[in-house]
Amino acid sequence: MSLDRKDVERIAHLARLAINEQDIPDYAHNLSAILELVEQMNAVDTTDVVPMAHPLDAHQRLREDEVSEQDQSSLFQSVAPQVEQGLYLVPKVIE
Repeated sequence: MSLDRKDVERIAHLARLAINEQDIPDYAHNLSAILELVEQMNAVDTTDVVPMAHPLDAHQRLREDEVSEQDQSSLFQSVAPQVEQGLYLVPKVIE
């Protein structure tokens, strides 16, 4: 697919881009090359290709869910300005 000057101007208008008049032929050539590459990729037969979520066959390593620190909530709440029933009380910021 080959783009001409009018196509490039329309694309620039739709994208709200300001382009210089002397750059339009270069844009037309580059965009046409991109569209030709897309056409080549669309021509490839992918019927037997399984879609992948990731190009590498990566597996996430999981660890055991175990406690690694001591419970210090009572220490932290002892220095808090206001605590009620194990919850931190904060001033109202939105009315």
